[in-house]
Amino acid sequence: MSDFSLELKKAVKGEILEGDSIPAKLLTDFVGTLKGHADVYLKASGRDDVVAAVKLAHRFKVPVVVRSGGTNLVGATVPEGGLVLDVSGMNKVISFDEPTMSITVEPGITLKDLIAYVESRGYMYPPDPAEKLGTIGGNVAMNSGGMRAVKYGVTRDYVLSLDLVRPDGEVVTFGRKVRKNATGLNLKECVIGCEGSLGVIVSVTLKLVPLPEYSLSAILAYHSLEEGIKSVNVILGAHLDPTAIEFQEKKVIAYGEKYLGAEFPVPSAVAYLIVTFDGTKDSVLERLEKCESVVKKNGAFEVVPLTDPELAAKVWEIRGALARAVKATGPWEPVDTVVPLDEIAPFVASVNQISEDEGVRIVAFGHAGDGNVHLCVLKDQISDSEWPARLDRVLRLVYQSAYDKGGMLSGEHGIGKAKRRYYLEHANKDERELMLKVKAAFDPENLFNPHDGYTL
Repeated sequence: MSDFSLELKKAVKGEILEGDSIPAKLLTDFVGTLKGHADVYLKASGRDDVVAAVKLAHRFKVPVVVRSGGTNLVGATVPEGGLVLDVSGMNKVISFDEPTMSITVEPGITLKDLIAYVESRGYMYPPDPAEKLGTIGGNVAMNSGGMRAVKYGVTRDYVLSLDLVRPDGEVVTFGRKVRKNATGLNLKECVIGCEGSLGVIVSVTLKLVPLPEYSLSAILAYHSLEEGIKSVNVILGAHLDPTAIEFQEKKVIAYGEKYLGAEFPVPSAVAYLIVTFDGTKDSVLERLEKCESVVKKNGAFEVVPLTDPELAAKVWEIRGALARAVKATGPWEPVDTVVPLDEIAPFVASVNQISEDEGVRIVAFGHAGDGNVHLCVLKDQISDSEWPARLDRVLRLVYQSAYDKGGMLSGEHGIGKAKRRYYLEHANKDERELMLKVKAAFDPENLFNPHDGYTL
């Protein structure tokens, strides 16, 4: 037992595990391909545990990887020795402030529980990542996006303030309960999306909006994915103010149907868009009627309004379960490139060509309204010995295509360890040097997630 472990046991109340006694599921991410190792695991009981653990890690120069729900898809929670600091047990609502339309929560609260809490009080937290068991701390650390980003924006747009335990163990607050801030450099923005490289988030104050009076989704069915993707700009250009525009191929929907034992509407379609509108009921119905008119002139052969709450819930359940459904079929690699809106269709076409040329199956779905294209690269019957090289070649081609079209390799999942090599091939040298200087200002010893993303 190390001196660090001995001191940690004296200083904290939370559960501690060491070495081989740490379960493998706590040393990986949702995909499970990357396997890590750690000397010590701590499930923090509260803020005091976090502060004490970080101060000791700083003193003993122990690397730290912060973990919460473990739902990330890029290996950002995969440790390479040192301490795994789990904040998933810190899952309380600290305060609900109706006058400022804000809520302050601990980092381990799940998105599902947060949504239920605020909606029961007549408010909405707009960011809507598909994985509802992800935690708010993780969402902030990765700047998660989600389905409603086309209208409401992403996690970054709803963080008013946060408390961060810096790598030296001191607690600093960035931001306040204000909607505007032009007071110096906005350091809060550095923490959002930092993938745990700048410290531990121990509380977050989030902006809320009034819950819309009415919301309605519709399935738009197409004979090809290309037709569906081309309709996205038609919908956006028609001034319909959609809340979400999701796209998915039938072949990936089939995974969700099998996984959940459910059936998606219009089984004869090759591809679908799911469009959502919110606002007053009259406005929503009027916009949906106009949407139906314009998309049927642009390739949609059927439009199914999801007026039945049970059917609507089932459709969104299938959509939300796609990553889990694909994972259940065997080895796979998730991709979440982002491209300009006018490049969605050309990018998807290039991916289909890569799939054909390389003999590797790739299925597509994602947030069509903001250019965030999700892909699942499937191993299928490719041999274990051949798979790593084949996958690497496919990913290089996919990411090169995204950059060639003015895009980037991640819209919301982050870089982590899984995408690090591809990020470094495309990173702007000057931009990354500035990132490393910011990292050094927060973490001069390079202890926090030192092998992740943009870090050294």
